[in-house]
Amino acid sequence: MRQTRLRHAGNSHVIDRVWVADSYFTRLRGLIGRPALQPGEGIWIRPCQQVHTHFLGEPIDVVFLDKTLRIMRVYPELRPWRLSPWVRGASSVLELPAGGAGHLAEGDHLKEG
Repeated sequence: MRQTRLRHAGNSHVIDRVWVADSYFTRLRGLIGRPALQPGEGIWIRPCQQVHTHFLGEPIDVVFLDKTLRIMRVYPELRPWRLSPWVRGASSVLELPAGGAGHLAEGDHLKEG
């Protein structure tokens, strides 16, 4: 998976290590079998409108983004073995460690780079 950075458009908060899952196999695997995300890390799944936390050992924060990287929904601490709601209009999902989306709110914008 390639790696990038995402930053909050309104302030200086940066998610330094974001792995991009944009192929069939990287999206299918997601976080399954990977070490737990650390602060400042995430996985960006695109395209995506719904995720599951099957086989994960810890909760994650789930952030749904539209095609302009505007935050549509934030689901904090989605526990293992759960299915997120399907978010109509979402084009991608950012998965962060639990608590990692505490500074993000619906309507905020992110920027890549």
